[in-house]
Amino acid sequence: MPDILPLFPLSLVVFPGETLKLHIFEPRYQQLIKDCWPGKKKMFGIPPVLEQEMANVATLVEVASVDEEFPGGESNVTIKAYSRFHIAQFFPVSPNKLYPGGTGKTFPKEERIDSERILNLQDEILDLMLQLFDALGIMNNVVEAPTEITGFRVGHHVGMSLAQEVELLAMTNELSRLNFIYDHIVNILPVVRETERLKTRAQLNGHYKNVVPPNY
Repeated sequence: MPDILPLFPLSLVVFPGETLKLHIFEPRYQQLIKDCWPGKKKMFGIPPVLEQEMANVATLVEVASVDEEFPGGESNVTIKAYSRFHIAQFFPVSPNKLYPGGTGKTFPKEERIDSERILNLQDEILDLMLQLFDALGIMNNVVEAPTEITGFRVGHHVGMSLAQEVELLAMTNELSRLNFIYDHIVNILPVVRETERLKTRAQLNGHYKNVVPPNY
């Protein structure tokens, strides 16, 4: 990792393995993209910003493609995310540049986890996700098999807040991430079901109701 790495703080979380499309319009980040493209394969970091505070964990990314360029320097780009790192020191402006920068260190290698525990959680999370999507009345083909369930793959699709996604990004092993997602869905599923039930009742107000009374 370079001594000072270009940084592109955003109010979102980018998980390793994710592909992200961005519209680049600020001059400082136009410069960052030019410094990392074309053909340079220079990496930069995207740290999440939560309530005006930048997290000390970031995702290492590169420009996969510049998809469209506009007069004035704006562009549409595709970003590919790889790994995470801790930000040790932040500079609002990198030396001789317009954009921020920082120093950091990579995450330690993840500890090995009992695969049977992972598989059981994957099965349970897939079932919970299907229940959640059904309660919301949406079609979502994020994953089709339990083995496709990973914390980073489904993290954006289970209704977590930005703060929760930052917490997920910082976790040091897959079992912790899956347990976090499992607990989150278990907690929100009853709330979602009750909210949808109340919405249905509200939509029925003013309509004639065919109510079957109980037998006593």
